[in-house]
Amino acid sequence: MLDPEFDDHKEDIQSSLNRFEKMLNEDENSFFDLDTLEQIAEHYFIQGKFDEGLKACNIGLEHFPYTLELITLKAQILGEMQQAEAGYELIENAMLLFPTDLDLLMVKGSLLSQLKQHEKAVEIFLHILEYAEEKDDVYFRLGLCYLTWPKPREAVDMFKKSLEHNPENENALVELANALDEIGKIEESIPYYEKFIDQDPFSYTAWYNLGIAYSKQKKYEKAIDAYEYSLAIEPTFASSLFNLGNTYMNLEEYVKAEESYRLCLQHDEPNPELYCCLGASLERQKQFNEALTYYKDAVKIDPLWDEGYYGLAVCLTELDKWFESLHFLKKAIKLNETNPLYWTGLADVEAYLGNSISADEAFQKSLELDSFFAPTWVKWAQMHFELGDYEKSADIMLSAIDELPEEAELYYRSAIFLIKAAQFKEAFHFLETGLMLDYDKHVLIFDYFPNLETQKAIFKLIQQYKK
Repeated sequence: MLDPEFDDHKEDIQSSLNRFEKMLNEDENSFFDLDTLEQIAEHYFIQGKFDEGLKACNIGLEHFPYTLELITLKAQILGEMQQAEAGYELIENAMLLFPTDLDLLMVKGSLLSQLKQHEKAVEIFLHILEYAEEKDDVYFRLGLCYLTWPKPREAVDMFKKSLEHNPENENALVELANALDEIGKIEESIPYYEKFIDQDPFSYTAWYNLGIAYSKQKKYEKAIDAYEYSLAIEPTFASSLFNLGNTYMNLEEYVKAEESYRLCLQHDEPNPELYCCLGASLERQKQFNEALTYYKDAVKIDPLWDEGYYGLAVCLTELDKWFESLHFLKKAIKLNETNPLYWTGLADVEAYLGNSISADEAFQKSLELDSFFAPTWVKWAQMHFELGDYEKSADIMLSAIDELPEEAELYYRSAIFLIKAAQFKEAFHFLETGLMLDYDKHVLIFDYFPNLETQKAIFKLIQQYKK
Protein backbone atom coordinates (compact mmCIF):
# COMPACT_ATOMS: atom_id res chain seq x y z
CA MET A 1 0.00 0.00 0.00
CA LEU A 2 3.00 2.29 -0.15
CA ASP A 3 3.66 4.41 -3.19
CA PRO A 4 7.40 4.47 -4.02
CA GLU A 5 7.05 8.10 -5.09
CA PHE A 6 6.43 9.98 -1.91
CA ASP A 7 6.38 13.56 -0.79
CA ASP A 8 8.76 14.28 2.04
CA HIS A 9 6.85 17.22 3.48
CA LYS A 10 4.90 17.02 6.74
CA GLU A 11 1.16 16.93 6.31
CA ASP A 12 -1.26 18.24 8.88
CA ILE A 13 -3.04 15.44 10.71
CA GLN A 14 -6.50 16.07 9.22
CA SER A 15 -5.34 15.86 5.61
CA SER A 16 -3.38 12.72 6.52
CA LEU A 17 -6.50 11.18 8.07
CA ASN A 18 -8.57 12.06 5.00
CA ARG A 19 -5.99 10.48 2.70
CA PHE A 20 -5.69 7.40 4.94
CA GLU A 21 -9.44 6.84 5.05
CA LYS A 22 -9.72 7.33 1.29
CA MET A 23 -6.99 4.72 0.83
CA LEU A 24 -8.92 2.24 3.00
CA ASN A 25 -12.32 2.94 1.43
CA GLU A 26 -11.13 2.87 -2.17
CA ASP A 27 -8.38 0.27 -1.71
CA GLU A 28 -5.81 2.66 -3.17
CA ASN A 29 -2.05 2.80 -2.75
CA SER A 30 -0.75 5.81 -0.89
CA PHE A 31 2.49 6.53 0.92
CA PHE A 32 2.70 7.57 4.56
CA ASP A 33 5.98 8.14 6.32
CA LEU A 34 6.57 6.59 9.73
CA ASP A 35 5.86 9.76 11.73
CA THR A 36 2.55 10.28 9.92
CA LEU A 37 1.44 6.69 10.50
CA GLU A 38 2.27 7.01 14.19
CA GLN A 39 0.20 10.22 14.37
CA ILE A 40 -2.72 8.57 12.57
CA ALA A 41 -2.66 5.48 14.79
CA GLU A 42 -2.40 7.58 17.95
CA HIS A 43 -5.25 9.84 16.83
CA TYR A 44 -7.56 6.87 16.33
CA PHE A 45 -6.47 5.39 19.65
CA ILE A 46 -7.30 8.60 21.53
CA GLN A 47 -10.64 8.86 19.71
CA GLY A 48 -11.51 5.27 20.63
CA LYS A 49 -11.60 4.20 16.97
CA PHE A 50 -9.65 1.04 17.61
CA ASP A 51 -10.33 -0.78 14.32
CA GLU A 52 -8.89 2.12 12.33
CA GLY A 53 -6.01 2.50 14.78
CA LEU A 54 -5.16 -1.18 14.44
CA LYS A 55 -5.14 -0.90 10.64
CA ALA A 56 -2.76 2.06 10.82
CA CYS A 57 -0.43 0.10 13.13
CA ASN A 58 -0.51 -2.97 10.89
CA ILE A 59 0.27 -0.93 7.77
CA GLY A 60 3.15 0.75 9.56
CA LEU A 61 4.57 -2.49 10.95
CA GLU A 62 4.48 -4.10 7.50
CA HIS A 63 7.09 -1.60 6.39
CA PHE A 64 8.71 -0.61 9.68
CA PRO A 65 8.49 -3.88 11.66
CA TYR A 66 10.78 -2.90 14.55
CA THR A 67 9.20 0.44 15.41
CA LEU A 68 8.68 0.46 19.16
CA GLU A 69 6.07 3.23 19.09
CA LEU A 70 3.82 1.24 16.72
CA ILE A 71 4.36 -2.01 18.62
CA THR A 72 3.40 -0.49 21.99
CA LEU A 73 0.44 1.34 20.47
CA LYS A 74 -0.81 -1.80 18.73
CA ALA A 75 -0.55 -3.77 21.98
CA GLN A 76 -2.54 -1.07 23.82
CA ILE A 77 -5.19 -1.07 21.10
CA LEU A 78 -5.49 -4.86 21.31
CA GLY A 79 -5.99 -4.49 25.06
CA GLU A 80 -8.79 -1.98 24.50
CA MET A 81 -10.37 -4.40 22.01
CA GLN A 82 -10.45 -7.09 24.72
CA GLN A 83 -7.62 -8.98 23.00
CA ALA A 84 -5.16 -8.67 25.87
CA GLU A 85 -3.56 -12.06 25.21
CA ALA A 86 -2.69 -11.07 21.63
CA GLY A 87 -1.32 -7.76 22.90
CA TYR A 88 0.73 -9.52 25.56
CA GLU A 89 2.20 -11.92 22.99
CA LEU A 90 3.18 -8.97 20.79
CA ILE A 91 4.97 -7.29 23.72
CA GLU A 92 6.77 -10.50 24.71
CA ASN A 93 8.11 -10.91 21.17
CA ALA A 94 9.25 -7.27 21.08
CA MET A 95 11.04 -7.68 24.41
CA LEU A 96 13.27 -10.34 22.89
CA LEU A 97 14.79 -7.46 20.92
CA PHE A 98 14.31 -4.67 23.47
CA PRO A 99 14.38 -6.38 26.90
CA THR A 100 14.89 -3.21 28.96
CA ASP A 101 12.55 -0.81 27.18
CA LEU A 102 10.38 0.86 29.84
CA ASP A 103 7.48 1.65 27.49
CA LEU A 104 7.19 -2.03 26.58
CA LEU A 105 7.31 -2.94 30.27
CA MET A 106 4.58 -0.41 31.09
CA VAL A 107 2.24 -1.87 28.49
CA LYS A 108 3.15 -5.40 29.61
CA GLY A 109 2.18 -4.51 33.19
CA SER A 110 -1.15 -3.05 32.09
CA LEU A 111 -1.95 -6.11 29.97
CA LEU A 112 -1.06 -8.47 32.83
CA SER A 113 -3.45 -6.51 35.04
CA GLN A 114 -6.14 -6.87 32.38
CA LEU A 115 -5.43 -10.62 32.31
CA LYS A 116 -5.96 -10.64 36.11
CA GLN A 117 -2.30 -11.45 36.80
CA HIS A 118 -2.16 -8.58 39.26
CA GLU A 119 0.83 -9.72 41.34
CA LYS A 120 3.03 -10.00 38.24
CA ALA A 121 1.80 -6.61 37.04
CA VAL A 122 2.64 -4.96 40.37
CA GLU A 123 6.09 -6.54 40.29
CA ILE A 124 6.75 -5.04 36.84
CA PHE A 125 5.54 -1.57 37.81
CA LEU A 126 7.68 -1.58 40.96
CA HIS A 127 10.67 -2.52 38.81
CA ILE A 128 9.92 0.36 36.41
CA LEU A 129 9.75 2.80 39.34
CA GLU A 130 13.48 2.33 39.93
CA TYR A 131 14.30 3.71 36.47
CA ALA A 132 11.39 5.88 35.34
CA GLU A 133 11.79 9.65 35.23
CA GLU A 134 8.03 10.35 35.23
CA LYS A 135 7.08 8.35 38.29
CA ASP A 136 3.56 9.79 38.46
CA ASP A 137 2.47 7.69 35.47
CA VAL A 138 3.92 4.50 37.00
CA TYR A 139 2.12 5.12 40.30
CA PHE A 140 -1.03 5.83 38.29
CA ARG A 141 -0.75 2.46 36.53
CA LEU A 142 -0.14 0.77 39.88
CA GLY A 143 -3.29 2.42 41.18
CA LEU A 144 -5.32 1.15 38.24
CA CYS A 145 -3.92 -2.33 38.79
CA TYR A 146 -4.93 -2.31 42.46
CA LEU A 147 -8.34 -0.86 41.58
CA THR A 148 -9.13 -3.74 39.22
CA TRP A 149 -7.69 -6.37 41.60
CA PRO A 150 -9.76 -5.11 43.54
CA LYS A 151 -7.69 -3.58 46.33
CA PRO A 152 -9.10 -0.04 46.51
CA ARG A 153 -7.20 0.97 49.68
CA GLU A 154 -3.86 0.21 48.02
CA ALA A 155 -5.13 2.00 44.90
CA VAL A 156 -5.81 5.13 46.98
CA ASP A 157 -2.19 5.14 48.19
CA MET A 158 -0.84 4.81 44.65
CA PHE A 159 -3.02 7.58 43.21
CA LYS A 160 -1.98 9.87 46.08
CA LYS A 161 1.68 9.15 45.31
CA SER A 162 1.02 9.87 41.64
CA LEU A 163 -0.38 13.28 42.60
CA GLU A 164 2.57 13.95 44.91
CA HIS A 165 4.90 13.56 41.93
CA ASN A 166 2.61 15.45 39.56
CA PRO A 167 -0.26 17.47 41.07
CA GLU A 168 -1.50 18.19 37.52
CA ASN A 169 -2.19 14.53 36.70
CA GLU A 170 -5.94 14.87 36.29
CA ASN A 171 -6.45 11.19 35.45
CA ALA A 172 -4.91 10.25 38.80
CA LEU A 173 -7.23 12.74 40.49
CA VAL A 174 -10.33 11.18 38.91
CA GLU A 175 -9.27 7.63 39.76
CA LEU A 176 -8.38 8.66 43.32
CA ALA A 177 -11.96 9.85 43.73
CA ASN A 178 -13.26 6.54 42.32
CA ALA A 179 -11.08 4.53 44.71
CA LEU A 180 -12.09 6.67 47.70
CA ASP A 181 -15.72 6.21 46.70
CA GLU A 182 -15.27 2.44 46.75
CA ILE A 183 -14.04 2.53 50.35
CA GLY A 184 -16.74 4.99 51.41
CA LYS A 185 -14.47 8.03 51.74
CA ILE A 186 -15.40 10.12 48.71
CA GLU A 187 -15.30 13.27 50.87
CA GLU A 188 -11.50 12.91 51.08
CA SER A 189 -11.23 13.63 47.35
CA ILE A 190 -12.54 17.19 47.75
CA PRO A 191 -9.27 18.79 49.00
CA TYR A 192 -7.39 17.19 46.08
CA TYR A 193 -9.84 18.68 43.57
CA GLU A 194 -9.67 22.06 45.29
CA LYS A 195 -5.86 22.02 45.20
CA PHE A 196 -5.91 21.06 41.52
CA ILE A 197 -8.39 23.85 40.74
CA ASP A 198 -6.27 26.38 42.64
CA GLN A 199 -3.42 25.51 40.27
CA ASP A 200 -5.62 25.37 37.17
CA PRO A 201 -8.89 27.26 37.78
CA PHE A 202 -9.88 27.01 34.11
CA SER A 203 -9.93 23.21 34.04
CA TYR A 204 -13.59 22.58 33.23
CA THR A 205 -13.09 18.84 33.66
CA ALA A 206 -11.76 19.35 37.20
CA TRP A 207 -14.83 21.41 38.11
CA TYR A 208 -16.98 18.69 36.53
CA ASN A 209 -15.34 15.94 38.58
CA LEU A 210 -15.65 18.04 41.73
CA GLY A 211 -19.37 18.21 40.96
CA ILE A 212 -19.51 14.42 40.75
CA ALA A 213 -17.76 14.11 44.12
CA TYR A 214 -20.29 16.47 45.73
CA SER A 215 -23.19 14.64 44.06
CA LYS A 216 -22.04 11.32 45.50
CA GLN A 217 -22.13 12.93 48.94
CA LYS A 218 -25.66 14.25 48.21
CA LYS A 219 -24.33 17.82 48.52
CA TYR A 220 -26.40 18.82 45.54
CA GLU A 221 -26.21 22.61 45.86
CA LYS A 222 -22.40 22.47 45.89
CA ALA A 223 -22.50 20.05 42.97
CA ILE A 224 -24.60 22.52 40.98
CA ASP A 225 -22.08 25.29 41.67
CA ALA A 226 -19.23 23.07 40.44
CA TYR A 227 -21.07 22.04 37.26
CA GLU A 228 -21.97 25.67 36.55
CA TYR A 229 -18.32 26.73 36.92
CA SER A 230 -17.41 23.96 34.49
CA LEU A 231 -20.02 25.25 32.03
CA ALA A 232 -18.93 28.86 32.46
CA ILE A 233 -15.52 27.75 31.16
CA GLU A 234 -16.83 25.35 28.51
CA PRO A 235 -20.57 25.93 27.81
CA THR A 236 -20.80 23.02 25.37
CA PHE A 237 -19.41 20.36 27.75
CA ALA A 238 -22.18 17.77 27.51
CA SER A 239 -21.13 15.73 30.56
CA SER A 240 -21.56 18.74 32.87
CA LEU A 241 -24.93 19.56 31.31
CA PHE A 242 -26.09 15.97 31.75
CA ASN A 243 -24.96 15.71 35.37
CA LEU A 244 -26.41 19.13 36.14
CA GLY A 245 -29.74 17.77 34.93
CA ASN A 246 -29.36 14.70 37.14
CA THR A 247 -28.61 16.91 40.14
CA TYR A 248 -31.72 19.00 39.55
CA MET A 249 -33.72 15.76 39.33
CA ASN A 250 -32.40 14.77 42.76
CA LEU A 251 -33.54 18.16 44.08
CA GLU A 252 -36.96 17.65 42.41
CA GLU A 253 -36.41 20.80 40.33
CA TYR A 254 -37.77 19.18 37.21
CA VAL A 255 -38.09 22.28 34.99
CA LYS A 256 -34.39 23.09 35.47
CA ALA A 257 -33.52 19.43 34.89
CA GLU A 258 -35.43 19.52 31.61
CA GLU A 259 -33.57 22.68 30.54
CA SER A 260 -30.19 21.05 31.26
CA TYR A 261 -31.08 17.88 29.36
CA ARG A 262 -32.30 19.89 26.36
CA LEU A 263 -29.04 21.86 26.29
CA CYS A 264 -27.12 18.59 26.57
CA LEU A 265 -29.03 17.27 23.58
CA GLN A 266 -27.75 20.23 21.54
CA HIS A 267 -24.12 19.35 22.28
CA ASP A 268 -24.10 15.56 22.54
CA GLU A 269 -24.96 12.70 20.25
CA PRO A 270 -28.55 11.55 20.85
CA ASN A 271 -28.48 8.49 23.08
CA PRO A 272 -31.12 6.44 24.91
CA GLU A 273 -29.96 7.42 28.40
CA LEU A 274 -30.28 11.13 27.66
CA TYR A 275 -33.69 10.67 26.03
CA CYS A 276 -34.91 8.67 29.05
CA CYS A 277 -33.69 11.33 31.48
CA LEU A 278 -35.40 14.06 29.47
CA GLY A 279 -38.54 11.93 29.37
CA ALA A 280 -38.38 11.44 33.15
CA SER A 281 -38.06 15.19 33.77
CA LEU A 282 -41.22 15.77 31.70
CA GLU A 283 -42.99 12.84 33.34
CA ARG A 284 -42.39 14.39 36.78
CA GLN A 285 -44.00 17.58 35.46
CA LYS A 286 -47.01 15.47 34.43
CA GLN A 287 -46.35 16.22 30.76
CA PHE A 288 -46.97 12.59 29.91
CA ASN A 289 -47.63 12.89 26.18
CA GLU A 290 -44.40 14.80 25.58
CA ALA A 291 -42.49 12.42 27.83
CA LEU A 292 -43.77 9.54 25.69
CA THR A 293 -42.08 10.99 22.61
CA TYR A 294 -38.65 10.92 24.25
CA TYR A 295 -39.08 7.42 25.68
CA LYS A 296 -40.02 6.33 22.15
CA ASP A 297 -36.88 8.02 20.82
CA ALA A 298 -34.83 6.10 23.40
CA VAL A 299 -36.07 2.66 22.32
CA LYS A 300 -35.87 3.65 18.67
CA ILE A 301 -32.13 4.27 19.06
CA ASP A 302 -31.68 1.12 21.17
CA PRO A 303 -34.53 -1.44 21.07
CA LEU A 304 -32.88 -3.23 24.03
CA TRP A 305 -33.04 -0.18 26.35
CA ASP A 306 -35.39 -1.52 29.03
CA GLU A 307 -35.66 1.81 30.90
CA GLY A 308 -37.31 3.31 27.82
CA TYR A 309 -40.07 0.69 27.81
CA TYR A 310 -40.61 1.20 31.54
CA GLY A 311 -40.92 4.96 31.00
CA LEU A 312 -43.49 4.35 28.27
CA ALA A 313 -45.43 2.09 30.63
CA VAL A 314 -45.46 4.65 33.46
CA CYS A 315 -46.76 7.42 31.18
CA LEU A 316 -49.39 5.17 29.61
CA THR A 317 -50.60 4.18 33.08
CA GLU A 318 -51.00 7.85 33.96
CA LEU A 319 -52.98 8.31 30.72
CA ASP A 320 -55.26 5.36 31.67
CA LYS A 321 -53.96 3.25 28.79
CA TRP A 322 -53.59 0.17 30.92
CA PHE A 323 -53.35 -2.55 28.28
CA GLU A 324 -50.67 -0.63 26.36
CA SER A 325 -48.82 -0.12 29.63
CA LEU A 326 -49.00 -3.85 30.34
CA HIS A 327 -47.41 -4.58 26.95
CA PHE A 328 -44.41 -2.32 27.59
CA LEU A 329 -43.93 -3.51 31.18
CA LYS A 330 -43.67 -7.08 29.94
CA LYS A 331 -41.20 -5.93 27.31
CA ALA A 332 -39.05 -4.16 29.93
CA ILE A 333 -39.09 -7.25 32.17
CA LYS A 334 -38.14 -9.51 29.28
CA LEU A 335 -35.03 -7.38 28.79
CA ASN A 336 -34.26 -6.99 32.50
CA GLU A 337 -35.82 -9.40 34.98
CA THR A 338 -33.87 -8.08 37.97
CA ASN A 339 -35.37 -4.59 38.35
CA PRO A 340 -37.96 -4.69 41.18
CA LEU A 341 -39.62 -1.47 39.98
CA TYR A 342 -40.64 -3.17 36.75
CA TRP A 343 -42.31 -6.00 38.65
CA THR A 344 -44.10 -3.58 40.98
CA GLY A 345 -45.33 -1.63 37.96
CA LEU A 346 -46.58 -4.87 36.41
CA ALA A 347 -48.33 -5.76 39.68
CA ASP A 348 -50.07 -2.36 39.79
CA VAL A 349 -51.39 -2.77 36.25
CA GLU A 350 -52.47 -6.39 36.76
CA ALA A 351 -54.27 -5.35 39.95
CA TYR A 352 -56.09 -2.53 38.17
CA LEU A 353 -57.15 -4.93 35.40
CA GLY A 354 -58.54 -7.32 38.03
CA ASN A 355 -55.86 -9.99 37.60
CA SER A 356 -55.13 -10.40 41.31
CA ILE A 357 -53.31 -13.74 40.95
CA SER A 358 -50.93 -12.29 38.36
CA ALA A 359 -50.54 -9.20 40.55
CA ASP A 360 -49.65 -11.40 43.55
CA GLU A 361 -46.96 -13.15 41.52
CA ALA A 362 -45.51 -9.83 40.34
CA PHE A 363 -45.47 -8.35 43.87
CA GLN A 364 -43.76 -11.49 45.18
CA LYS A 365 -41.13 -11.30 42.44
CA SER A 366 -40.48 -7.63 43.19
CA LEU A 367 -39.99 -8.35 46.89
CA GLU A 368 -37.70 -11.29 46.17
CA LEU A 369 -35.46 -8.78 44.41
CA ASP A 370 -35.79 -6.04 47.07
CA SER A 371 -37.59 -6.80 50.32
CA PHE A 372 -36.51 -3.55 51.98
CA PHE A 373 -38.67 -1.19 49.91
CA ALA A 374 -41.71 -0.45 52.08
CA PRO A 375 -43.98 1.03 49.34
CA THR A 376 -44.10 -2.34 47.54
CA TRP A 377 -45.33 -4.08 50.69
CA VAL A 378 -47.91 -1.33 51.22
CA LYS A 379 -49.21 -1.57 47.64
CA TRP A 380 -49.53 -5.34 47.86
CA ALA A 381 -51.41 -5.20 51.17
CA GLN A 382 -53.62 -2.40 49.84
CA MET A 383 -54.65 -4.52 46.85
CA HIS A 384 -55.96 -7.25 49.16
CA PHE A 385 -57.58 -4.66 51.41
CA GLU A 386 -59.54 -3.35 48.42
CA LEU A 387 -60.53 -6.95 47.62
CA GLY A 388 -61.90 -7.25 51.18
CA ASP A 389 -59.31 -9.81 52.24
CA TYR A 390 -58.24 -8.05 55.44
CA GLU A 391 -56.45 -11.03 56.96
CA LYS A 392 -54.27 -11.39 53.86
CA SER A 393 -53.46 -7.67 54.06
CA ALA A 394 -52.46 -8.09 57.71
CA ASP A 395 -50.31 -11.13 56.88
CA ILE A 396 -48.48 -9.14 54.20
CA MET A 397 -47.81 -6.36 56.71
CA LEU A 398 -46.47 -8.86 59.25
CA SER A 399 -44.03 -10.16 56.62
CA ALA A 400 -43.05 -6.57 55.86
CA ILE A 401 -42.35 -5.90 59.55
CA ASP A 402 -40.02 -8.91 59.64
CA GLU A 403 -37.94 -7.17 56.96
CA LEU A 404 -38.38 -3.58 58.17
CA PRO A 405 -38.93 -3.66 61.94
CA GLU A 406 -38.24 0.08 62.38
CA GLU A 407 -40.82 1.26 59.82
CA ALA A 408 -43.68 2.81 61.85
CA GLU A 409 -46.12 2.98 58.93
CA LEU A 410 -46.17 -0.80 58.66
CA TYR A 411 -47.35 -1.16 62.27
CA TYR A 412 -50.16 1.35 61.75
CA ARG A 413 -51.29 -0.44 58.61
CA SER A 414 -51.15 -3.79 60.43
CA ALA A 415 -53.40 -2.28 63.11
CA ILE A 416 -55.82 -0.99 60.47
CA PHE A 417 -56.12 -4.34 58.70
CA LEU A 418 -56.45 -6.26 61.97
CA ILE A 419 -59.22 -3.94 63.16
CA LYS A 420 -61.01 -4.54 59.86
CA ALA A 421 -60.54 -8.29 60.44
CA ALA A 422 -62.03 -7.88 63.96
CA GLN A 423 -58.76 -8.92 65.64
CA PHE A 424 -58.78 -6.02 68.10
CA LYS A 425 -56.29 -7.28 70.68
CA GLU A 426 -53.60 -7.89 68.08
CA ALA A 427 -54.46 -4.59 66.41
CA PHE A 428 -53.88 -2.64 69.63
CA HIS A 429 -50.45 -4.28 70.03
CA PHE A 430 -49.34 -3.03 66.59
CA LEU A 431 -50.94 0.36 67.15
CA GLU A 432 -48.97 0.75 70.37
CA THR A 433 -45.69 -0.14 68.66
CA GLY A 434 -46.40 2.30 65.84
CA LEU A 435 -47.05 5.08 68.35
CA MET A 436 -43.75 4.33 70.06
CA LEU A 437 -41.82 4.47 66.78
CA ASP A 438 -43.44 7.57 65.26
CA TYR A 439 -46.42 9.10 67.03
CA ASP A 440 -47.25 11.63 64.30
CA LYS A 441 -47.86 8.99 61.63
CA HIS A 442 -50.99 7.76 63.42
CA VAL A 443 -53.09 10.19 61.34
CA LEU A 444 -53.06 7.76 58.39
CA ILE A 445 -55.41 5.51 60.38
CA PHE A 446 -58.30 7.97 60.05
CA ASP A 447 -58.27 7.67 56.23
CA TYR A 448 -59.47 4.08 56.62
CA PHE A 449 -62.25 4.85 59.10
CA PRO A 450 -64.44 7.68 57.75
CA ASN A 451 -67.16 6.98 60.34
CA LEU A 452 -66.98 9.74 62.95
CA GLU A 453 -67.82 7.47 65.89
CA THR A 454 -65.09 5.02 64.93
CA GLN A 455 -62.61 7.87 64.61
CA LYS A 456 -63.53 9.08 68.09
CA ALA A 457 -62.97 5.60 69.56
CA ILE A 458 -59.55 5.29 67.87
CA PHE A 459 -58.60 8.81 68.94
CA LYS A 460 -59.52 7.92 72.51
CA LEU A 461 -57.22 4.86 72.39
CA ILE A 462 -54.38 6.98 71.05
CA GLN A 463 -54.89 9.62 73.73
CA GLN A 464 -54.72 6.92 76.41
CA TYR A 465 -51.32 5.89 75.08
CA LYS A 466 -50.15 9.51 75.07
CA LYS A 467 -51.00 9.83 78.76
